[in-house]
Amino acid sequence: MPLFTVVIPLFNKEKFIAATLKSVLDQSYTDFEIIVIDDASTDRSYCVAAALDSTKIKIIKHSFNQGLSATRNTGIKNANAPYIAFLDADDLWDSNFLEEIARLINQFPEAHLFATNYLEIYSNSVALAPEVGLKNTNTNFVVTDFFEASLAQPIYCPSSWCVQKDVFKTTGLYNPKITFAEDIDFNIRANYYFKLAYSTQACVRYRMVSENQITHAPITNKILPDLDVYENWGKEKPSLKKYLDFNRYIFAKMYQIEHNLSEFSRLKNAIDPDANVSGLNYKQRLLLNASPLLLVAIKKIKRFWVQKGIRFTSY
Repeated sequence: MPLFTVVIPLFNKEKFIAATLKSVLDQSYTDFEIIVIDDASTDRSYCVAAALDSTKIKIIKHSFNQGLSATRNTGIKNANAPYIAFLDADDLWDSNFLEEIARLINQFPEAHLFATNYLEIYSNSVALAPEVGLKNTNTNFVVTDFFEASLAQPIYCPSSWCVQKDVFKTTGLYNPKITFAEDIDFNIRANYYFKLAYSTQACVRYRMVSENQITHAPITNKILPDLDVYENWGKEKPSLKKYLDFNRYIFAKMYQIEHNLSEFSRLKNAIDPDANVSGLNYKQRLLLNASPLLLVAIKKIKRFWVQKGIRFTSY
């Protein structure tokens, strides 16, 4: 039995999947299997993946499109290893990613979640490290408070983390009803119950611009995580309450840009008006009350500068 199962959801990524799979096959740590789940792709994604000649690769094909959460769940259910590492079909691992995760597993036996830092790839010449809230200066450590550390950009991306398989017995699987920000919902459950071991080494290249990048699509017709479900947890853990309100702030701005005033108002009103409780800084509170035109203009300006390697944030 391998130590790792690498789960790769695949949907219409024919231009990227070969390089993604090669980045796994080139790992310095070789005790792994790969499960690719093709979610009824309409391009040549399945054929490209199937053309790679490796006994480590198993491909499961959905007969109809079921969405990202259900696709990941298929991989989890078919995994043979005690640790499951997730990789999106357009991202790349550096050759030492699994080696670094294995080091975390050995170094921190109290942890059940494992992750590394990552680089955001905007073009062949622009790669930016995320703006995160971690204050520990060690290379490897157990994150003291995931929710407090995540009030900026995510400290790990969907392709830079690994979960002990037994975790799913406690947390449940990914929620297949959610069609946007599925990771936020699962991150809440996983990090509420379990400890996260983390490496500051950026071992993953996370593509920010690729075909069918869901984060660029409108959210009005998407199903978002129901953050209200976790409010009781937030009452006992103030940092989680901040994390919930921070994500309400992110989603509310997106709805405001799309002129979806009902969902914008619902989320805005759910944010605690006390800044000490919500954790929102003054810039974020100003943006929450900005007009759609101003938010669109700010978004365009930020997109222009990030393509040049310069990032402006409200964090």
